[in-house]
Amino acid sequence: MGFLAIDVGNTRLKWALYSLPRPGAALLGHGAVFLEAIDDLAEDQWRGLPAPSSVLGSIVAGEGIRRRAEAQLEIWDVEPRWVVSSAQACGVTNGYDHPNRLGVDRWVALIGARQRILERGPARPVLVVMVGTAVTVDALDAGGHFLGGLILPGFGLMLRALEMGTAGLKAPTGEAVDFPTNTSDALMSGGSDAIAGAVDRMYRKLQKRTGEKPALMMSGGAAVKLASITDLPLEMVETLIFDGLLQLQAKRLAL
Repeated sequence: MGFLAIDVGNTRLKWALYSLPRPGAALLGHGAVFLEAIDDLAEDQWRGLPAPSSVLGSIVAGEGIRRRAEAQLEIWDVEPRWVVSSAQACGVTNGYDHPNRLGVDRWVALIGARQRILERGPARPVLVVMVGTAVTVDALDAGGHFLGGLILPGFGLMLRALEMGTAGLKAPTGEAVDFPTNTSDALMSGGSDAIAGAVDRMYRKLQKRTGEKPALMMSGGAAVKLASITDLPLEMVETLIFDGLLQLQAKRLAL
């Protein structure tokens, strides 16, 4: 009954193997590879793992990457399924103008965040921040309605844009500090404050809209860079997409 959850972003493929396809199942193994190394998964990280009985994935990286990931899954006799954003799933209603155009990683993360909120007590609004190649800031009300969200460049994209468009701004990676006194720190602090400002504004908009202080969940490879510069109470959750995939698979099996 093992269940393999796969999250394929713009930079890396992340995976997690669970004992059962349901929230709260025991984690048997997990890992991540850059997209360039996908072709080694079967002989490297997946070698010797118990065969999962089901596979569900979220992918934003495109058709070519999907085919390469599926080729690695041929070591097991299991047919992978890939999530498609829909109008409603697992108690979450998709408020996008065209629901199927919402990024599937955002959709699955919202489902994971909703599941976490309900496991702890009464429903409440939640702001879901994913910090990766791009940054998304998505608002979910207490009823599970996705109200909308922001997309902005991640740290790397911001720095590359400045390097390409501005002479003399090529500098080593710096630190986010209150008052930068060198170019490296100025670049990192500027990007961090820009993202933190977007999160802060959306947080306050969601609080005003719902009349309730939202939970704030943050995930993604670069999320730790924001944790130290925002004054908002937040929870770092690296498994949001996996949580959503577990919930989606459990719901499907219950039908």
